Amino acid sequence: MNKIVYFDVQNYEKEFLKKHNEGKYDYHLESNSLNNLASLKEEYKDAKVISVFTTSRVSNKVLAQFPKLELIALRSVGFNHIDIDYCSERGIVVENTPNYGNKSVAEFAIALLLDVCRKVTFSYTEYKEAHVKATALIGNELGDKTIGIVGLGAIGSEFAKLAHGFDMKILGFDFSQKQELIENYNVKYTDFDTLLSKSDFISLHAPLTKENKHMFNENAFAKMKKTAIIINTARGELIDTQALFNALTRKEIAGAGLDVLESEEAISDPDYLADIGKLDECALKQTVLNNRLLQLPNVIITPHIAYNTHEAINRILKTTMSNINSFFDGVVNNNVN
Repeated sequence: MNKIVYFDVQNYEKEFLKKHNEGKYDYHLESNSLNNLASLKEEYKDAKVISVFTTSRVSNKVLAQFPKLELIALRSVGFNHIDIDYCSERGIVVENTPNYGNKSVAEFAIALLLDVCRKVTFSYTEYKEAHVKATALIGNELGDKTIGIVGLGAIGSEFAKLAHGFDMKILGFDFSQKQELIENYNVKYTDFDTLLSKSDFISLHAPLTKENKHMFNENAFAKMKKTAIIINTARGELIDTQALFNALTRKEIAGAGLDVLESEEAISDPDYLADIGKLDECALKQTVLNNRLLQLPNVIITPHIAYNTHEAINRILKTTMSNINSFFDGVVNNNVN
């Protein structure tokens, strides 16, 4: 019987996975993440399939512990947490779960934008502390403002449709253009620098690549409006954390709504918290900055939950099992390498 190990398993996933694996696979449900900090159980090392979420960090050192591995079934769209080159060299197939959270993430990005613009969390905190001062709680409307969308794939397109519903002017930056967005939602594609300088708000929906890491750096923030707000529900590494912190504290931009951070695993992963010495110098610096960002009144940070709806979770699990079943039937779906 083929062995599958599911890592990062939450309690709400267990019933589904048990139902669809019982009697069919030699399966194991592991709540811990897969990374080079935690020791791997000996019984897992002969697995043919591993399934992980974005909280795992699957390096070549981790992969080397699975000599019989044939498939990595991702329970996510993104795959920057996997050593794809290593997998390709050794014939390990990597499959993702596309389109599971398009609406969920787009709606959450709008929620973050509204929260920062209308100071929802800030006013709630102030009210609890009986520090209500109306002038400090003045917000901004979305209507008739310009939103710049970086990345107009499935999620970015959904975000554009929502922004159109708020009567926003929409600028888009992407390497390919969608005629539907131009014709039906008045999206105007432009270059990156124009988007930076003209946008009142910017929302990130691009996948992380080697080319766009830290695309929002000191130079980018210097070109943005001082009243601009940046929203990131994509990948933390798209933004240089130091540059963002500087831009916010120097009032070069007005605020940020972040569901993702650089080195975000250092905040929540117990393997890192158990031994902080395992963090490298860069991760330690980013972690300090992340905690400083949490203290700023014009910043909202959430723990990578934009995808986290009942509907999206159900789609993730269904697609994951479909990918695995098809793989053992000799069909590769949603291959990313």
